[in-house]
Amino acid sequence: MPAKTLSIGLIATLAICAAPLFATSRFFTGKILYGFESYSGDGAYPRAGLVVDPAGNLFGTTNLGGAYDDGAVFELIRKAGGEWTEKILYSFKDGADGAFPTAAVILDTAGNLYGTTSAGGSNAQGTVFELTPKAGGVWSEKVLHSFGNGKDGERPYAGLVLDNGNLYGTTYVGGAEGLGTVFELAPKAGGKWAERVLHSFSGEDGVSPYAGLVTDAAGDLYGTTYAGGAGGLGTVFELTSSGAKWAEKVLHSFSGADGEYPTAGLVFDHAGNLYGATETTIFELTRKAGGGWTESVLNNSGTENNLIFGDGGNLYGTTPYGGTTNNGSVFELAHKAGGKWTYLSLYDFLGAANGDGANPLAGLALDRSGNMYGTTYSGGPNDEGTVFEMVHQLSKMVKNQ
Repeated sequence: MPAKTLSIGLIATLAICAAPLFATSRFFTGKILYGFESYSGDGAYPRAGLVVDPAGNLFGTTNLGGAYDDGAVFELIRKAGGEWTEKILYSFKDGADGAFPTAAVILDTAGNLYGTTSAGGSNAQGTVFELTPKAGGVWSEKVLHSFGNGKDGERPYAGLVLDNGNLYGTTYVGGAEGLGTVFELAPKAGGKWAERVLHSFSGEDGVSPYAGLVTDAAGDLYGTTYAGGAGGLGTVFELTSSGAKWAEKVLHSFSGADGEYPTAGLVFDHAGNLYGATETTIFELTRKAGGGWTESVLNNSGTENNLIFGDGGNLYGTTPYGGTTNNGSVFELAHKAGGKWTYLSLYDFLGAANGDGANPLAGLALDRSGNMYGTTYSGGPNDEGTVFEMVHQLSKMVKNQ
């Protein structure tokens, strides 16, 4: 039996709060920070990633669990000595407040959280919500918008991006053609928010955006659609504003050989190039002189989850399946000389039977020390999902000096 598998078997009997190590691989050591247990009112089955606040605490959502089994928002609070404490900030009730969040939350500078639910709300088609911290550690939830009213979007599976005080996101379906939308929420006087559909997809320009958006310095929006485009296999698109109007442009249509069916979003590098993933490839889009973009396939190992830039300009991500036991993995795509990229699996999840997480359905979050954090949909002591950490060994060495 390989040593890695043996070490996982040994930690299966340990309490999850003990944060057992589960891997050591190329600059990173991994450990489970928390395992969900819905029978106590805790969250369960996280489908989304995490956000790290300036103090190093983690915030996320679970698709199920909570007090009403309709999903929850949670915080993992960093304690002295490497311990973590989990706290449920809000439990959804599958009413006007929303239900079944599938996306990560985001933080504003005041410490408020914003997110989406894929169901619930006034029309049972999902919501955008805000969570505000109050005295005594209590959080107050407010619905900023309920989807499904007329030609509005429906089913926001992705999270939000905050730009100049406005919130932007996507819905998987709904809109003028029923094929999904890009929307904006703008704050108004009296604490209200006004929603506006910026674009309704119609087929050749894309179908069903599953992922969220990224913005550039000019405030333009970029994203992917799961299907549609010239080949019907998905697109990368851009939305640019001109006054009150927004214009959509398809930057790339996938054809199969270069990828298909992207559910992951995009990430910029420092030069303004875009990177993303489809179910079968990891790709780069570079700007051409005089306009337009060129797509390059960096690797033929795809993923359904978002990528991040980390150590040395390398790309990091997770796969929901694959690995030695088909429970998913954490990987690195390392940038080499001459424009080459090398794929390396940092860790293969081994599943609940081995005391490990399984099936990460979201990408990673990065803290200021280069450590990475993520969730697994299942696995852990109750097979209801985990929060895990990949500790950067260089940051650990600096702390110990």
